[in-house]
Amino acid sequence: MLTGPWRWLVPVLLVLLLVSVVLWAPWQARQMESTERQEQLIADTLWVEQTIRFELTRNEDAMAALAADLSGGAVPDLRARLDALMRNGHELRRVLWMDAEGNVTASTAPGSLAPPSPSPEMRAALSLAHSSGRAMYMPPVGVHMDYYVPVRRNGIYIGGLIATYNLGTLLEEMVPWWFAHENQVSLTDRDEHVLARRAAAGPGRGVYTHKHPMDLPGATIILATDSVKSAPRLLPNMLVGSVVALAVALLASLAALWRHINRRLAAEGALRQQMAFRTAMENSLVTGLRARDLEGRITYVNPAFCDIVGLPADEIVGRAPPMPYWAPEAMSEYQQRFAGVLAGNVTPQFETIYQRSDGSRVPVLIFEAPLVDAEGRQTGWMGSILDISDRKRAEELARQQQEKLQASARLATMGEMASMLAHELNQPLAAISSYTTGALNLLDGGKPVEPNLIQRALEQARVQAQRAGQIIRSVHEFVKKREPQRRPVDLFQLTEGLRTLIELQARRHFVVFDNAIPGGLPPVLADRMMIEQVLLNLTRNAIDAMADTDPAQRVLRLWAEHEDGMITVCVADRGTGIPAEVAERLFSPFFSTKSEGMGMGLSVCRTAVEFHGGTLTHAPNPGGGTVFQFTLPVANNEEA
Repeated sequence: MLTGPWRWLVPVLLVLLLVSVVLWAPWQARQMESTERQEQLIADTLWVEQTIRFELTRNEDAMAALAADLSGGAVPDLRARLDALMRNGHELRRVLWMDAEGNVTASTAPGSLAPPSPSPEMRAALSLAHSSGRAMYMPPVGVHMDYYVPVRRNGIYIGGLIATYNLGTLLEEMVPWWFAHENQVSLTDRDEHVLARRAAAGPGRGVYTHKHPMDLPGATIILATDSVKSAPRLLPNMLVGSVVALAVALLASLAALWRHINRRLAAEGALRQQMAFRTAMENSLVTGLRARDLEGRITYVNPAFCDIVGLPADEIVGRAPPMPYWAPEAMSEYQQRFAGVLAGNVTPQFETIYQRSDGSRVPVLIFEAPLVDAEGRQTGWMGSILDISDRKRAEELARQQQEKLQASARLATMGEMASMLAHELNQPLAAISSYTTGALNLLDGGKPVEPNLIQRALEQARVQAQRAGQIIRSVHEFVKKREPQRRPVDLFQLTEGLRTLIELQARRHFVVFDNAIPGGLPPVLADRMMIEQVLLNLTRNAIDAMADTDPAQRVLRLWAEHEDGMITVCVADRGTGIPAEVAERLFSPFFSTKSEGMGMGLSVCRTAVEFHGGTLTHAPNPGGGTVFQFTLPVANNEEA
């Protein structure tokens, strides 16, 4: 029993404690709710900003891909590519291509082909983009903002791609409806001037706000959100609410504890299930997985990796280099890559050779990526290893098939030239017969014969025999099969060596052959036989194309030019040209305009040129006919 002052003091203290709790609890709840709303607004704003940035990045990647194609050469379907960008990005108002002189040559808005008038800020951004060669956003003008991608070809500025964004449409497309019904979303410049705004539920209250800058290359845009919610109010009846809250608190805490225990048990069960699922998934993969720490020591391998190298996991995990699956012939390469691992520089993708436990070799393709823990620190490297033995066999088979196809094409070419060869060989053989018969008649005449007459007759027979032998050697060198060998080749000597075969075809159709390739060109790095095949196919097609041309105009011209480390070889005819419908399928296999053609000549030519890293194209001849041209790389000093 409490006596004296404690009898009143204890109840007063309890009442004060209750009143304090009654007053403190709603206020604290209000503060927590305000904090939660503000944190939720910040999180949602960052999510919206990431959504907008993802859309901008997607458009930037598409523009970069188109710029790369334009840098590599003319894009025939440029307008269609620009329209595809508009279809994929509803926030885009227009996309246009502007050449080096500032003229708009292609646009998705034909009615407004004039380039945008740049402001001083835009001029500064354009100048910076030109000097740095990097794509940039222009400072916004009203509700529009331009994205500029400069395009260079061989280091020379040839134009630029400009995409115009409608910032209002960008908000309409990227901001979810539920977020727009709870917040006023605005895009402002660095001076807080509103560029675009979306307020589906009315203006914000100014209680919960957040601003996040979107630092774009060349422009700064701020994403501002203002919630339409007002500050939470205290309970109308704090005393009743507190009593009820205190009464329910105990039951709620017990329920929460029970729920927490159940959730924890469920989470542990889900974790075990997830671990089992991940283990089963890794065991079923055909891709080898290997984890290494920062010192290069292996910390994990999956069964697929063990199958690739033919070693069990317990013999690999924990090992430091050198590894038992390293092939001796590639040991220096492994050591160099391991030094890069220790230095923190890992090649993301490369091919190498592993040695299985039985001594066999297996080619592999390796992808490396950093391993990062929950705190963002790198703890090692994760590698994905693919056995590419099947791919290598397929590449070898494709190479062999291509060689057979080229050999068949050469034989087919010689089949078409058989009658011409017979005619050309008949002339020197007939001359040899005449000279030898004349010499024999002089010797059988029974009269003294001057030695000079016999000598001249035999000399002429020798010249004609050499001529026939040259024709036969040219054919033999052309049709014989061998492995492709890229070596320095003099184009002038190569074309002079082919002159006999080319003139065989040219004389049959009364065509004049003009070899204008100069003798001072640097040698090209090429397989001589493959380039001979290309030239014979192109010259034969050029001669056939002039079948209906006036004989006085039948000129086959061959010339070459040197520029930027590449030699461009041109074969020009004065024929009827190539119709547009034929040009679309000209290089397709088995497509031919000749009734007796197989349709493989130009396809083989393009494959051979691309094998050397060049391109094969065609264009109209200004004097009538067609010019086919292909490029070959110049051999460097070490190769030459």
